[in-house]
Amino acid sequence: MLTQFPGAVRLVYKDFPLDFHKDARPAAEAARCAGEHGLFWEYHDLLFVAQPAFSRDDLMSYAARLGVPRDAFAACLDSGRHREPVTADVKEGRAVGVTATPTFFINGRKLVGSQPFENFRQVIQDALDQAGAKK
Repeated sequence: MLTQFPGAVRLVYKDFPLDFHKDARPAAEAARCAGEHGLFWEYHDLLFVAQPAFSRDDLMSYAARLGVPRDAFAACLDSGRHREPVTADVKEGRAVGVTATPTFFINGRKLVGSQPFENFRQVIQDALDQAGAKK
């Protein structure tokens, strides 16, 4: 969508690890640790391919696979420094009615679950049309 609507769409990602996935929160924190090395999206993508394999050893191996320095990653993961920001994202999500992942908001319009590309394109175009902008 970013390439379909250059300069008109902004992506904001929020963590929303589901409580019934016992290792989802550490995985979300691990992605933020990888992000400290400029590899958030690469790590994020690995998590989605590898789920539900989110043990500490798994998280460490994904970081190593991406070339994240082992000691720095382990220190970040063990420190819990991303625990509060992840918790803040969850609270924010709950406040706006998020109950499942993925959930998307496009100018306040909520889309839940996997959606065809065309659905996103149409909702974005509708929002741009309402704002007076054309693709």
